[in-house]
Order: sequence, then C-alpha cells, then structure tokens
Amino acid sequence: MTAWLATLLFALCFAGVAWCIVGSIRIKSGWQNGTSPLARYLDFRRREAFNAQLPEALSTMSNALRAGFSVSQAFDSVVDRGEDPMSEEFRILQQQLKIGMGFEEALESMAGRVGSDDLTLVTTAILISRKTGGNVTEIFDKISETIRGRMKIERKVKSLTAQGRMQGIIVSVLPFFLAAVMTAIKPGLMLPFFASAAGMLAMLFTVALILMGWLIIRKIVKIDV
Repeated sequence: MTAWLATLLFALCFAGVAWCIVGSIRIKSGWQNGTSPLARYLDFRRREAFNAQLPEALSTMSNALRAGFSVSQAFDSVVDRGEDPMSEEFRILQQQLKIGMGFEEALESMAGRVGSDDLTLVTTAILISRKTGGNVTEIFDKISETIRGRMKIERKVKSLTAQGRMQGIIVSVLPFFLAAVMTAIKPGLMLPFFASAAGMLAMLFTVALILMGWLIIRKIVKIDV
C-alpha cells in the first residue's frame, strides 16, 4: 500500500512538471499567452521587465524628438539603445512598418502582443497626438513621470507586505516539513498512517486548509496600485 501511494504521488508530480514544460513551449519570440502555470509566469515576468524598461524608453524617445527626429526615428533609437524585451518589441514594430503595415495598426499590434496597460496608454497618447497635433514630447515626459511614481509606490507596497508573504510561505511549507521529519524519525509510525484511509483523508484536509489559507493571505497582501 505504501509503495502504491508513493508511486502514485511520483506519477502525479512527474505529470505536473511535464505539463508545465510542454505548455511553456508556446512562449517563443515576442509575446504568446501560454496556458500552463509556467507559461503564464514567464509571460508575467517578461511583461514586468517591459514595464520596468518603459520609462527609460519614453525618455529616450522624448530626447530624440527634441533633437528633431520623427516618431519613427525615435523608435529606432529605442531599438539601438534599449534592452530586450523592449528593443525586441520595437524592432518587430519597425519591421511591420517596413513591410507596409499602417502606423496605427502596428502600434495596436504591439500593444496587443505585450498586454501592458502602460504601453496601451502610450499607444493611445501617440495616436491622439498625431490626430490632434499635440506635443508628443510633453506627453512622453508626463507618462514617464507617472509610471516612475507608480513603480515607486509598488516597490514600497511590496516591501511593506514582504513579511506577510514570507509568513504565508513558512506556514504553508511547515506542515510538510514536519511530516517529512517525523517520517524520517519514526517511519514505523508515520508510513502506516499515510497508507491508511484516515491518513489520506487527513492529508487531503490539511492540503485544502493550507491552500485556503494561502489564497486568503495572498488576497490580503496583493494590493493593486
């Protein structure tokens, strides 16, 4: 019974890891929304990196416009001076413009690939300024300042909620750690317990309570800015 339970747990763990790896293969160059937890995590990390680089990219474009360059040439400066994934996305934008795609369609395509609210705001501001004749340089400066201020607040919120997140991780891992220690110390007592129906029910109940507590803690410490 114990060997059967261990084999079942190993098979479930292996299947979960394989599912995450296969699902993450969908992420190639650019932005593709994967379905597995690993794919969503990688997509989130890439979007976070893009958002972190966006204020600097806006400053670069603003300086290029002040020097007399066009908006398209300002995009080139981001490609030349920026880092991935920022330069990669603007490189794709420039390639779309070169093959004949309209300026508005190319911008909307990039905003759709990235999925960033900040980039959507920048795209909307550029399109409106082109139609109304507004000052794009001032718009870039204002948006860059707004994004930097919001990111500063987000970092402060993360530092204030770090203790709560750490407590949630410790409380979630502690029961499994104690079970492993007790199994190593008293295997004759713990293994029959895990193999029994009451033991399986207790483990399922424990996992359900830990998951519920983790979701509650995550809801409390997750603050949208």
